[in-house]
Amino acid sequence: MLNFIYYLMLIIMVLLSIAFFTLMERKILGYCHMRKGPNKAGIQGLFQPFSDAMKLFSKEMNYMFYMNISMQIISPLLMISLMMMMWMIFYYMNNSMNMNLSVIFLICVSSLSSYAILFSGWASNSKYSLIGSYRGFAQVISYEVSLAVILISISLISESFNMKNFIMIQWDYPLMLSFFFIFVLWIFTILAETNRVPFDLAEGESELVSGFNIEYGSWLFAIIFMSEYGSIMLISYFSAYLFLGKMQIMELFVILLMMMFVLIRSTYVRVRYDQLMMLAWKIILPQSIIYMFLMFFLLMILGYFICIIFWNYKI
Repeated sequence: MLNFIYYLMLIIMVLLSIAFFTLMERKILGYCHMRKGPNKAGIQGLFQPFSDAMKLFSKEMNYMFYMNISMQIISPLLMISLMMMMWMIFYYMNNSMNMNLSVIFLICVSSLSSYAILFSGWASNSKYSLIGSYRGFAQVISYEVSLAVILISISLISESFNMKNFIMIQWDYPLMLSFFFIFVLWIFTILAETNRVPFDLAEGESELVSGFNIEYGSWLFAIIFMSEYGSIMLISYFSAYLFLGKMQIMELFVILLMMMFVLIRSTYVRVRYDQLMMLAWKIILPQSIIYMFLMFFLLMILGYFICIIFWNYKI
């Protein structure tokens, strides 16, 4: 019962954080465009996310007669459910949630989230949403391979799939300083995995009429919107666990990563789809595989010399 209360509080805090993350994004984009952003609802626009939520959840939802309505409703609910499930992987100081194979759980659940994009585009029964879902599904599963390889490489260093061990081995020295190259590959991978600029090909408004979510409106669109921004917050927090690890400054690093997502959106333009696929299969994936084998052999050599030293000392 206590764990259920902890998880319920976590859900509430995540949803509130999503609301203020959208406000932060609109403020940063506003100043990047040399304008104010939202500043009318409340003090400096503080209540703007709540007014947007009230507007979206009170609007009428139009269902076309040719839609698969049950799948149309289930797909956004599946998106936000999978996003909230992935928040269970983190290690909390009161030890309320401490999953042993948290990295494996993240890979499995994030792989399932790509099906929600495919189902939502198919259920709309529209050629535009179907093409957008195909492109989004291909993009997510392409970068999912590189994501898994990078996670395996970092797990080789910690010798565990538990998030608690990632913190313990980085308490004095963060891995980002030693493995900055793999951190750069990780940034490209998570940008594509979360469908953010410059890799937001699943939601290209100019080419695909808003992509797989063209037929969504009202509260269903709000749920898709919430799951997308919740995934950005989740992956930022997870990146802090992987490459920073020190609990005292982790929250600052998470906020900086979230701001990085917004600043990249305001700076870079969308790439072509063939460039996106070439980056995944010809650049990021080979380099991440080479790095994984390099880490494996280095750890084997290091372990061999440690065994020799201890054996000679014992003799």
